[in-house]
Amino acid sequence: MPRAGLNLAAVVAAGADLADEVGLPGLTMGLLAERLGVRTPSLYKHVESLEAVQRGIGLQATRDIGAVLARAAVGRSGPDAVRAITDAYRRWVLDHPGRYAATVRAPDPDDAEYLAVGDEAVRILFDAVAGFELTGERAIDAVRALRTIIHGFVGLEIGGAFQLQRDPADSYRFLVDTVIAGLRAETPDAPESASPHTRVGT
Repeated sequence: MPRAGLNLAAVVAAGADLADEVGLPGLTMGLLAERLGVRTPSLYKHVESLEAVQRGIGLQATRDIGAVLARAAVGRSGPDAVRAITDAYRRWVLDHPGRYAATVRAPDPDDAEYLAVGDEAVRILFDAVAGFELTGERAIDAVRALRTIIHGFVGLEIGGAFQLQRDPADSYRFLVDTVIAGLRAETPDAPESASPHTRVGT
């Protein structure tokens, strides 16, 4: 029987669960319809396209990541905040690989809602590097470095790239500590006129 109360939120939630199971590239409208107990054409009464489902998954996942990072950073600053944030992010990605994949897709530059949600998540990273007294362009560099190590490492990890007999968690901590050492060694720049709180395209 068709599921009662089917709506856009329910379709996106089911799509997110399915993406974690089969991978975002494996998510199709046919599989999603089967999961929801409806025929594929019925889905189009609630969502325009697979692209719209993926956008919804990415939007909600970015909100979820922001909430996870915010909780991890509470009461912490500088190195402690960076370690807590990067550890929390890695755990979330390993638990939600399909959702994660949806967040790394470039958002539509005209999608104000998506950009605003992304800004909130990135702002947490700026708050963390502020504990190193980094400002202006150097703060942007630091946030880009953190985003690069997080996305790069966990992307390789969930792809099964690490085959050597060494726990990836230990290598991840080494990488994070190396970046922290680099941030500590930086001489703070003079404040820049531009705000360091930039969009998700940082």
